Amino acid sequence: MKKAILSCLMLVAGLTASAQEQKGTTEYVFEPHWYVQVQPLGVQYTLGERDFKDLLSYNVQATVGRQFTKLWGARLAVNAWQSKAGSQYETNNKEYGWKWNYIAPSIDGTLNLSNLVAGFNPNRVFNLTAFAGLGLNIGFSNGEAATANTQIKNDLGFNNLNSALQAYQPLAYLWDGTKVRLFGQFGLNGDFKINDAWSINVELAANTLNDKYNSKKAGNWDWYFNALAGIKYNFGKTYSTRFIPAPEPEIRYVEKIVEKIVEVPAPAPAETAATAAEPLRRDIFFQIGRTVIRKSEQQKVKDVVEYLKANPEAKVNVTGYADAGTGNDRINDRLAAGRADVVVKALKKAGISASRISYDSKGARVQPFADNDSNRVSIVIAE
Repeated sequence: MKKAILSCLMLVAGLTASAQEQKGTTEYVFEPHWYVQVQPLGVQYTLGERDFKDLLSYNVQATVGRQFTKLWGARLAVNAWQSKAGSQYETNNKEYGWKWNYIAPSIDGTLNLSNLVAGFNPNRVFNLTAFAGLGLNIGFSNGEAATANTQIKNDLGFNNLNSALQAYQPLAYLWDGTKVRLFGQFGLNGDFKINDAWSINVELAANTLNDKYNSKKAGNWDWYFNALAGIKYNFGKTYSTRFIPAPEPEIRYVEKIVEKIVEVPAPAPAETAATAAEPLRRDIFFQIGRTVIRKSEQQKVKDVVEYLKANPEAKVNVTGYADAGTGNDRINDRLAAGRADVVVKALKKAGISASRISYDSKGARVQPFADNDSNRVSIVIAE
């Protein structure tokens, strides 16, 4: 029997604790952070006249970036290695190709398309980001283009003609040394999440710059396209969590006013009887853990103010309470005092002199109502 009674008491205690658990939702909050990308696996296609496979070359990229918001960021990327170009001539049915080296730092703005469309979610496996920016392409080691230029002239017979024709250069924009050219780029970047810090990264980028990049004169902009793969590492926290409590249902209290009619003899016409005003009580109820007067309770404060202004000799007493079902004595003492104080301030603001106001707070040590929630109250009595 003792074990059965003990089990029942534990069950009731568990149900009570569950009923007092705070309900709500957990929200993810974006945290600004730095990141680095290393992409050692890259291939470049330089737009040109030769077969596709003959214009493919290797390239790599390293990136440092900052994600400022869940949508916007910026990065500094350095792409480098090699570009290729070529020409073909129907007159001798021959193709000519050459390659050169470059290094291309750029500054880009980034926009997280996944967060833009579907909202911020740090648990998403794949994130797609768009980027666009400007940079400097620093080209060097263009000796193969000079050799190709000479070979083309020999094969087409220009070196055997008079001096005027010998000055002809098949590669009209042939350059040597080191050349720096402004370029623009745009593309897409995809991250496959491994964990909060690491992800596998892939990137596709289109780059354009002036017509002199590949040494040929074509009358239009030169283009090259990069496909890259590597890893990305995020520094620090990329997100945090925030608990949002569910709004408590508003408790509406209806005050019942009972009118009692008492028949008394009418006074003699010549006599006047002064009647004293009856005391006024208003119970101003608060939400759990709050010391702010709700809109639904503000009319009660106005009732007290009107009573005091109509009865200049009347005084008012304000007593604050907290419910014993939640918190502890320290918290409840603070809440009760705060509830009394906010009512007193409202009365003073409405023009009631401080000399007519007295106040007290009982914490949760005194419970004026049987219902636990009703004890989050300031009881105001004016008389």
